[in-house]
Amino acid sequence: MSAYPGLFISLDGPSGVGKSTTVAELGRLLGDRGRGVHTTTEPSTSELGRFTRAEADHIHGRALACLVAANRYEHIETELAPRLKAGETVVCDRYLASSLVLQPLDGVPEQFVLALNRHILLPDLAVILTAEPEDISARLAERGRRHRFHDDPDGPAREVELYHRAAQTMTTLGVEVLVLDSTDATPTDVAKRIANTLPWRGGNVEPLHPHTHDDPTVNP
Repeated sequence: MSAYPGLFISLDGPSGVGKSTTVAELGRLLGDRGRGVHTTTEPSTSELGRFTRAEADHIHGRALACLVAANRYEHIETELAPRLKAGETVVCDRYLASSLVLQPLDGVPEQFVLALNRHILLPDLAVILTAEPEDISARLAERGRRHRFHDDPDGPAREVELYHRAAQTMTTLGVEVLVLDSTDATPTDVAKRIANTLPWRGGNVEPLHPHTHDDPTVNP
């Protein structure tokens, strides 16, 4: 277990549930409470992260899963770990839970995703925002299409289901998971709920280890 003094919070959920606004509100709220806070996002703002975001409509399946994981390891090494070592609270907009949803939606088995991410840092708290699929669809229609996953009319319902499954997977990895419904809540309300749930200190930030000593065999 790493002895990072910082606190690592990830925030995931279907498109349209208010993740980015909630991350900004949470960062502001924690800053007002005297924490040193750093907010970030995945794909990251590095050159590799910008490439991943720009090409996600054109690169599919395992290739995209590998690209997302590569950017995550870079993100950990260059941004997340240094901030956590400095004692800051890091809030990340999308992390492992999103990979456990979006990559399977793209035809990638969960086992493959977990194998790619077996050495990442796990969050102290993984927040998963959800909402009623009909409400998500209405928000997406108002906001407009942003990537190919929005082309499926059944996408919101499938994402909600897969995020609940991702919450269970994260729990089996030893991560504290907080699932919040944002259907009738403002981002400020959600941020306050998260802030009041935070542990006083970090300590669950460690690599994701497999259950066996050997690398898992990934089947198609």
